[in-house]
Amino acid sequence: MIQRVQSILLAMSAIAMGLMLFFPLWQKGSIETSEVATLDAFYLTHEVLDPITGSAQNILKNTFYIALLGSLSAALSIYSIFQYKTRLRQIQLGALNSLIIGITLGALMYFVFKAEKLLEPTQQGNYLFGFYLPLAALFCNFAANRFIRKDENLVKSMNRIR
Repeated sequence: MIQRVQSILLAMSAIAMGLMLFFPLWQKGSIETSEVATLDAFYLTHEVLDPITGSAQNILKNTFYIALLGSLSAALSIYSIFQYKTRLRQIQLGALNSLIIGITLGALMYFVFKAEKLLEPTQQGNYLFGFYLPLAALFCNFAANRFIRKDENLVKSMNRIR
């Protein structure tokens, strides 16, 4: 029963975590020193514009943990959609997926705090569209788990009536 509400919510969660991989998550710039720091799911990039030559130097740090956790969460959501025959397993997968999304957000915040120190610590960076996608995925995952539990309780109440 792929047309259930929880299946749609799980699909939206998978799409949100998949899209997170392609959008920038955070950015901070400094006009005075011509520096820009950008965080996405794969790299933390710190561009420094040399005022004499006009060339940009890139300093990259790997943040593949965010991409790995995001893709794992998306795959787990898709797998959970097709486990509709065993609702208890679907609930367990939903709880595991919530944990993975939470760890993804934790890793994301770790790299944001690390990147804040690269340029002007008094100025804050901007959270971009990609930062809010894991939050949307977490909301969709919680809502899907709620509907799965509702279905499980309905089946249990029907078994009591028989």
